[in-house]
Amino acid sequence: MPASEAATPDRPAQVTATAAGPWPGTDVPEATRAIRGELGSPHLPFLPELPARGPGADAVGRTASVLVDLPVDLQPHGWRLVPHPGRDSRRGASLLASDINVLADTAGTEEQPARELKLQLRGPLSLAANLYLHSGERVLLDAGARRELADSLAAGLADHLRVAAAAVPGARLVLQLDEPELESVLAGTVPTASGYRTLRAVARAEVAAAWERVLEAARTAGAAEVALIVPAAGRSLELAFASSADAAGCAVEGLPAAQWETVAGAVESGKLFWAGVVAAGAAAPPQVSALVAAVEGPWRRLGLPVTALPSVRLTTAGGLEHFAPSAARQVLTRLTATADALDQIRHG
Repeated sequence: MPASEAATPDRPAQVTATAAGPWPGTDVPEATRAIRGELGSPHLPFLPELPARGPGADAVGRTASVLVDLPVDLQPHGWRLVPHPGRDSRRGASLLASDINVLADTAGTEEQPARELKLQLRGPLSLAANLYLHSGERVLLDAGARRELADSLAAGLADHLRVAAAAVPGARLVLQLDEPELESVLAGTVPTASGYRTLRAVARAEVAAAWERVLEAARTAGAAEVALIVPAAGRSLELAFASSADAAGCAVEGLPAAQWETVAGAVESGKLFWAGVVAAGAAAPPQVSALVAAVEGPWRRLGLPVTALPSVRLTTAGGLEHFAPSAARQVLTRLTATADALDQIRHG
């Protein structure tokens, strides 16, 4: 469908906002209320990650906790696959289950619950780059282990989506798969455990196949939209848009013209672009005018019609865990205000 056509049930009617997922502090109920308060419909609230709580609350540990038949434990060098579940596996699973219970309790008290909910997990390639085999080497080293990991993730995220759906009945589920290590995986620059050499590059065809297994499982489990979040450099964005994912996203700061051309082609073919307009390391939330310019300027230079702006979902380029809680809330406020400003531009 051309991006300039009217909205459909699967096509946003206006520019919307969300954030990556990581959130400051350790107070899950407060984080959940803040996010759902700032990102009410039509925007996209998310299940928060609070890594300050420690192991199992981090992005890799949380994703590992949903794996099926691949338990992990925590070693000095990182998360390792082990034969049997231990304390670290149980802790990650317990934290995630508790967070979903808080979400259910919070949503249950809302007069008008948000129409959507986003869940975020590490994608199969970045997970393989951050999990270790019993031998001490990364899962990324072994092609068979990579396939087994992708299959386990597909099964686990399907269960995760079903549990979340029960917590917020009727909500449209959106899955965000983060692949921050993708460019290093494709380029063959991920270091071995010893650090003395690098692991062989993974072929683009294998990356695409791993994604498709995960995407199919997510859709079967009820995900209405899946977004792949990738690095802005190299050919990661092109590969993500070439997949069957509904959306691809990256940081927009310094995004080269060639990458914007990739965005334009994807939008014209009906894909959605998740624009990471707030850097994780920002000293303070940017002003709305700066955020608008980060999207509108390239959009007009590409010759894309402003009527296609609802193909953009504004988000953060990384988590907000290093912000103060009040500043993190302000980021969400700025993002929704920017979405409104871009929507006004769309209407002329």
